[in-house]
Amino acid sequence: MMLGKRHMTMRIELDDVSRPQVLALLEEHLRNMYEITPPGQVFAFDANRLRAPGVGFWTAWEDDVLLGCAALQEISPTQGEVKSMRTPVNLRGRGAGRALLNHILQVARQWGYRELLLETGRHPAFMPAQALYRSVGFRECGPFGAYQESGFSVFMSLRLGDAPQMPGNTLERPRDG
Repeated sequence: MMLGKRHMTMRIELDDVSRPQVLALLEEHLRNMYEITPPGQVFAFDANRLRAPGVGFWTAWEDDVLLGCAALQEISPTQGEVKSMRTPVNLRGRGAGRALLNHILQVARQWGYRELLLETGRHPAFMPAQALYRSVGFRECGPFGAYQESGFSVFMSLRLGDAPQMPGNTLERPRDG
């Protein structure tokens, strides 16, 4: 007798960075970044920075299981930076990273951004993330904002006119303070 698998639906929520599961995932993310990235080259946001004005933060869930998180920081009225993309190591391969990235693209368009930028690592552990970013049209670029070339980072940009359009609802812009 075969039992059917229960189909679960992923949902993406605007998050206030207060739930224990979210804080644990952010701690895992930061711990891993400090394990594989030289001191002074870790640019991942902690919980306090994710709560700052000008930052939107979303989480992906299946029932009460946290599948991942992502943030969008406003750089200017026309530019945003993708931050804190993370899926738990034991839950990778379920499409949460792609769903969150597509959500960020949708939000960025609705906020009127013309360009998204990001910084990720050059370590081999970052290759799957780089492939995901490239799959939606991100291309390598030089350092932006306060970043400087170090040999440990890969900088990427995406003109939003170049990315696939995703349908969706209007979403609020990040808090101004």
